[in-house]
Amino acid sequence: MKVWEKAENFLDGRRAVVLTAGLLLLSLLPLFLLGRYNVMCIDDYDYGRRVHDVWLATGSFSASAREAWRQNMDFYRDWQGTYVSCFLMAMCPMNFRYEVAWLVPILTIGMLAVSTFVLGRHILIKWLGCERQGASVAALLLLFLFYQVIEAPFEGIYWYNGSTHYVLMQSVWFFLLTLVSETLWAEGKGRAAACCAAAAILAVIVGGGNLVTGLQAEIVMAFLVLYALYKKRNKIIYVIIPFLAGSAGFLFNVLAPGNSARASVDVDEGYSAIKSIILSFYNAPVFAIRWTPVFAVLVWLALLPLLWRMAKESKREFPHPIWVTAGAYCVLSAMFTPTLFAVGMVGLSRVDNIIQITYYVAALAVTIYWLGFLTHRKQEENAGSAAEALGVFMERAGGRMSAVCLILLLAVWALTADKNTYTSVSAVRSLAKGEARTFYEDSMERYALYTDEELTDVVVSPYREKPYLFSFDDLSEDPENWLNLAVARYYHKNSVRNAKSTF
Repeated sequence: MKVWEKAENFLDGRRAVVLTAGLLLLSLLPLFLLGRYNVMCIDDYDYGRRVHDVWLATGSFSASAREAWRQNMDFYRDWQGTYVSCFLMAMCPMNFRYEVAWLVPILTIGMLAVSTFVLGRHILIKWLGCERQGASVAALLLLFLFYQVIEAPFEGIYWYNGSTHYVLMQSVWFFLLTLVSETLWAEGKGRAAACCAAAAILAVIVGGGNLVTGLQAEIVMAFLVLYALYKKRNKIIYVIIPFLAGSAGFLFNVLAPGNSARASVDVDEGYSAIKSIILSFYNAPVFAIRWTPVFAVLVWLALLPLLWRMAKESKREFPHPIWVTAGAYCVLSAMFTPTLFAVGMVGLSRVDNIIQITYYVAALAVTIYWLGFLTHRKQEENAGSAAEALGVFMERAGGRMSAVCLILLLAVWALTADKNTYTSVSAVRSLAKGEARTFYEDSMERYALYTDEELTDVVVSPYREKPYLFSFDDLSEDPENWLNLAVARYYHKNSVRNAKSTF
């Protein structure tokens, strides 16, 4: 009985924060350990070649950074306007030391996990009036959910180029949004001014990143400007400054000559602006359903009693749940628009990662807002209420429901038949079976061939094993394949080819 009571109270109090934080760290540990066997791949070679050459010739980090910026400006003129992402992609850590690819998952997970936790907790506490410990528990479990069912683990965790362009920029945006929001709640002018200044700098960075995050930032910042104008006019300047800074950066991005040059040679055709917007509203619920598997439902059901209690105890008002839901739906839908407009498609895995985490944060906030609306609204006389019945259930059996759902959640996580369904389980499998070590040994053998100055035409052996989470394309048997050419240019070889492709 005492054990059961402890299980019921798992999501309450400081101990719950420690336990959920421990669960998250436990789930991330295999991903970090698998990162020990990560390697350079795909676009890392094309974007990093010039910097790598300068580093080999000079051994100077500052000279390498200057070359990265020159390449960045060349790209701005000839290929794409993302003036921050392109610079960071050129500065791939593996340009300076090949064996440090293990830093990539630490950077990508660290940035997105911390920024999501900070933003999610801020929204729950400041905007929705939730208590701090409960908000922390909810944010931690949300992160646990995301990293187990992340749409594309390789693109969002292990691939430097792809994760820098999307995950890293989304992380900066989450930090930026938290800072701007904090200016609206800060009591002292000094704190508000400091947050505003930091937000303005981050806004320029976000404006120079991917267009999915950039468009999302523009829309949300416009909402915050309108909110400040309507509710907190004395704080409007603190929101206007980062909004204008971000808008200037975003315009500098989208108006780059390279965007037009790239569009002229790109075979992919996008939809018109109107059709892209319409299709975005269609795709948002389609992908939301896709990102709400049984695992996600169990997390939400486990959290529901905690969310109900926090909403009930909140001193905030929740008068407009429909408008809040519609706003979240519009912001989420807008994230599908850039790819529909540019290339006429959705489902780009590296893009889906950042839309997925945005969906989970928005769903958490909207859930609490609706619960707040239900717990705070006045009941009509002699009228039965579903909200009242739900409240009675939460008071009497909510703790047991959380305990049951958590037990089921952990059972589904650990005992799933397909060991590649959840990222942490898949990573453990690859580590335990030796796939990761074998893959890394093969990669280092290839690297020895690439750096052998006596070899001009390199033939590599196929990987004997490959972790499921390292889902990138291998070299082709055709030396004229674009990836083969990228590796050949990076190491200054006449040709590079795979003896036989097996993956």
